[in-house]
Amino acid sequence: MDYAARNGGTIWTAGSYDRENNLVFFGPAPTYDTKPLRNLVPGANNDALYTNATIALNPDTGKLVWHYQHLKNDQMDLDWAYERQIMTVGKGASARRVLVTAGKAAMHDALDPKTGKYLFSFDLGMQNYITKVDPKTGEKTVDPELIPGDGKSKFICPSAGGAKNYNPSGYNPDSGLLFVPLVEACMDLVPLPAGQRGLLSTGVRTNIRPMPDSDGNYGRLVAVDLATKKPVWITRERAPIMTSTLPTAGGVVFAGAIDRSFSAYDEKTGKRLWTTRLGDVPNSNPISYEVNGRQYIAVVTGSGGVRTTNFVNMMPEIKNPTMRTAQIWVFEVPK
Repeated sequence: MDYAARNGGTIWTAGSYDRENNLVFFGPAPTYDTKPLRNLVPGANNDALYTNATIALNPDTGKLVWHYQHLKNDQMDLDWAYERQIMTVGKGASARRVLVTAGKAAMHDALDPKTGKYLFSFDLGMQNYITKVDPKTGEKTVDPELIPGDGKSKFICPSAGGAKNYNPSGYNPDSGLLFVPLVEACMDLVPLPAGQRGLLSTGVRTNIRPMPDSDGNYGRLVAVDLATKKPVWITRERAPIMTSTLPTAGGVVFAGAIDRSFSAYDEKTGKRLWTTRLGDVPNSNPISYEVNGRQYIAVVTGSGGVRTTNFVNMMPEIKNPTMRTAQIWVFEVPK
């Protein structure tokens, strides 16, 4: 395909493999060519099928086994393109395997990993554009007043950088808690002069700004109990987390933020137990490993791309290196 004709529908993160069902899952992003899809044309479909969807493929043949579209006709670049995680919700006879994923809105959907059947959703309160979720199908209703392309500016939460993005949430199967790193930011979608495209072909540009009534804390870490679908605790800090979250068997969750901090949090309370400052922004997936009976935590810093620059205008005091080189930082966990 010619480069100029490529308009999204891309894969941003690694797929997930389900050994039990021999399926691999991916999440195609939305299209950037939004203008032709804004208004429904009689006899046509404007869902932008397979974008903002979970697609399940047979890894042996590449055949599409099932698909589920989380958000049709995305006009705001609010992807549903991130990690697909297989988890067991509940215990004993009520235990059920589910596939859980979230979009930039931090709204999470759960599906049956074998069939793609919709099971449930939960919303972490970071968005203003989805007004209703069908409890049987999961189909979302978008506020029509917020859809761009009518020549008016729109105030939308979250920003195009996402409340949730490609840094994965960590899950502890022992406690049933999902640790979700979020950014508290919204955006104005502002119409461009005629003939200018911007990110989307509807002709809008994005201005990132704080959520209404913000107190200046833009980082949020949420522990969600998947059995109840509700937060157990919320920790808010000035700087948003840029890494994945890493829960450990010792009840500690590790994560790194845009201010170059790398921290450990109490899994039960969200209290920060320890922190250090790194040479650059940590933006990778921290890992835990063991050597000679000692536990170590490693994380990569440097070269973080737009995720580490999207929000710095809201935090002018944070000064990060202009020359970015990758480094591996390793920490020994005390006994």
